[in-house]
Amino acid sequence: MQYAQLGNTGVFVSRLCLGTMTFGGAGSLAAAVGGLDQKAADALVGQSLDAGINFIDTANIYAAGESEKLTGKALGSKRKDIVLATKAFGRMGTGPNEVGVSRLSLMQQVEASLTRLGTDYIDLYQIHGWDSVTPMEESLRALDDLVRQGKVRYIGVSNWQAWQIMKALGISERQGLEKFATLQAYYSMVGRDLEHEIVPLLEDQKLGLMTWSPLAGGALSGKFSRTNRANDGRRTQFDFPPVDVEKLYDIVDVLGGIAKKHGVSVAQVALGWQLHKPYVTTVIVGAKNETQLADNLGAVNVKLTDEDLAAIDAVSAPKPTYPTWMRGMQSDRIPGTTRDWSLVAKSTF
Repeated sequence: MQYAQLGNTGVFVSRLCLGTMTFGGAGSLAAAVGGLDQKAADALVGQSLDAGINFIDTANIYAAGESEKLTGKALGSKRKDIVLATKAFGRMGTGPNEVGVSRLSLMQQVEASLTRLGTDYIDLYQIHGWDSVTPMEESLRALDDLVRQGKVRYIGVSNWQAWQIMKALGISERQGLEKFATLQAYYSMVGRDLEHEIVPLLEDQKLGLMTWSPLAGGALSGKFSRTNRANDGRRTQFDFPPVDVEKLYDIVDVLGGIAKKHGVSVAQVALGWQLHKPYVTTVIVGAKNETQLADNLGAVNVKLTDEDLAAIDAVSAPKPTYPTWMRGMQSDRIPGTTRDWSLVAKSTF
């Protein structure tokens, strides 16, 4: 296993993080994602630890809290060896305050997560989504208090826009509050929007990046292609995240050739591509069984060539957006550079 520094902290985490969205939820909508019981969760956690994974991510909302319970029990005495992350934001009950990231909600939800996880502290506590009602200062101060109380070690955020993250960092700096150390965000070959505004922010502010759904909900698992439109698997039951199907097929065509050349799976190439990105700290992998997890774990050993990476980047390149293409036109402000008109040529006015 390989390890990387988690943002601007002194913590090192495995380049692959075990996601536990597949834990729990049998008989409910969550079963489309996983629905695994305690025995299966124990096996996957044990397999991950044996492979050197020291980073596990869950959330209070996964299977209505059941995922946290199964994760905590699966860790048992190994808890101290793991960087454990969870999240809060989603609705956890019918009451008007059982959702969001108000001080009231955060204080209640952290206690509930601690109980379900069977631990005294959470290593990384993340806001799971944007709360348009609660003042940002309220949430940030509540998170800061949780750190001061020792219930939380570090804080992070998930699914926020670049301006929201930067505003929060500014507030924390100005008021002397704990700053976000990480962003957890969707990133895949068929979903590279992150590169437009968020990746430059992460690099500038030295935030760690945890990527979720790197296989785009199974679309990049190797099951889907122009000639094999699989009628089983997660995407047929839970079509998320959104995918441009024709672009997906183009990408899978390229991945298939690269996978064959290296003697690895399409999924391993898709995960390996992310591991070659310097701004990606860890890639969150989820699995329904040990065979699937073993294949994902093999991604850390995939060594893609410059030619491989160039081919993947070309076929999966996101369309330039404003002001990116305008910056290409004005790049001769930097000594030794000239205007990059190719960005403009690829854009639609």
